[in-house]
Amino acid sequence: MTRRLISSGSEFEAQIGYSRAVVDGDWVFVSGTTGYDYATGEISSDLGEQTAQVLRNIGAALTEAGASFADVVRVHYLLTDGSRFSECWPALREVFGEVRPAATMMQVPLMEPEMLIEIEVTARIRA
Repeated sequence: MTRRLISSGSEFEAQIGYSRAVVDGDWVFVSGTTGYDYATGEISSDLGEQTAQVLRNIGAALTEAGASFADVVRVHYLLTDGSRFSECWPALREVFGEVRPAATMMQVPLMEPEMLIEIEVTARIRA
C-alpha cells in the first residue's frame, strides 16, 4: 500500500500539522476544507460562494490524488448555522447530484468566525 500526502499550501496545514488529503492505497481522505481561496487568502461572506470555493478546493485535492467527485463515497457537511443549509444545495447538487454519496450535515462552531461551512470527503479510486 502506498501512502501519499497532498498539500494545498494553506497556512493552516503547516501551522496545525495536517494534510489537505491523504491517499492510502485506493482511498482518498480529504480533510475538512473551508471556503478560503488559497491563491488570495480571502474568503467570501456569502455561504453559497463559500460552498462553491470549498468544492473547488476539494476538487483540486481529489484531482491531485487521481480521483474526482464521482469517486466520493462519503461527505460530511459542517455548518455554523444548520438552518442555512439550503443555501449550499445548488453548489452541492452540481457536484454530487449524480454521485449521491452517503452524507451527514452537522451544526458546529468553526475555527474562525468568517468560516460558515467546512466539508470533508472520503473517496475511493476505482480501477
